[in-house]
Amino acid sequence: MKSWRNLLLTVIILVAATGCTVSYSLSQKYISDDVKTYTLYNFPNRARLVNPTLSDYFIEQLREKFTRQAGLDYANDGGDLEFEGAITGYEIQPMAVKSDDYASKNRLTVRISVKFTNNKNHEQDFETEFSAYAEYDSDQLLSDVEDALNEEIVNQIIDDVYNKSVANW
Repeated sequence: MKSWRNLLLTVIILVAATGCTVSYSLSQKYISDDVKTYTLYNFPNRARLVNPTLSDYFIEQLREKFTRQAGLDYANDGGDLEFEGAITGYEIQPMAVKSDDYASKNRLTVRISVKFTNNKNHEQDFETEFSAYAEYDSDQLLSDVEDALNEEIVNQIIDDVYNKSVANW
């Protein structure tokens, strides 16, 4: 009798465990199946303070995101989805001020203007400025931390561009 109860209890637990699954994915895209390609045009650096490698780095990372995550093919011109814009801001600001009136933290902020055109559905077109920032200790030179800061900032902006253009966020 005891073994029947154990068997019944095991069956109930297995049924409950397998019958109550929820599937959710953040990587789903909302673009139509007929969208196959994307094009990235030049993003000139129009900020007052210019990082000479930022434009190329941004385009390279954006290309990687759309190829890997959206599964789209890159087209040199006339893609189903088109991205163009400019780097409009690259600024350093003091943040946390210590008692001796010196900043203990600085903030690097990057702003990038993006024009998105969906040639399959123009209702999804937009033109928006995206920005992100990262902070660093003021006792560090910007040149020593700039690459890591730009990687963090560009990744955030690319996620925002991706979410607004193909993830419907």
